Amino acid sequence: MIQRVRQLYRALTAHISQEDRAFIDRSIPESAKALFYQMHPADQYHALQVAKTALQLADKSNLTVDRSMLLRCALLHDVGRKKGDLDIWGKVFAVLITHFVPGLAKFIACKEVDSIWRRPGRAIYVYYHHPEIGAAMLRAIGLYEEAAVISRHHQPLAQGDDDLLVILRQADEKN
Repeated sequence: MIQRVRQLYRALTAHISQEDRAFIDRSIPESAKALFYQMHPADQYHALQVAKTALQLADKSNLTVDRSMLLRCALLHDVGRKKGDLDIWGKVFAVLITHFVPGLAKFIACKEVDSIWRRPGRAIYVYYHHPEIGAAMLRAIGLYEEAAVISRHHQPLAQGDDDLLVILRQADEKN
């Protein structure tokens, strides 16, 4: 729970500097920049922190990973959480209802929003499905390898998982 409070504080105080923006723009392809910048600024900041942590973990490990691929995956791992679908308070709501009333969360989750009353359901749906949503967006712009990794970043550890995916999961959990 302390980690969730820390995440909320970071989300509320998130700021991307010009230096950060330059780093991001150097690290992801031009075609992916629109996807990255359509995320809520808090998610952009989170992705940047995941990327920095992932590089540190890669440096400290004995694992062999393509650092540029790791960086792209870390920066793009949450592009399925587009601003307006799952913002800070929507995520707080989704986390709390999923934790305390998971059956209700699954019941009200909805893919489409046709009224203001369905927005909480959309937030929960995106919270559950953002890896698949993001992977589809990445495939649409030709980033197939990144999409394959990102689609699995919230799945449980499995035999034969790629080292890059293992590092991405660890970095995401720390942030």
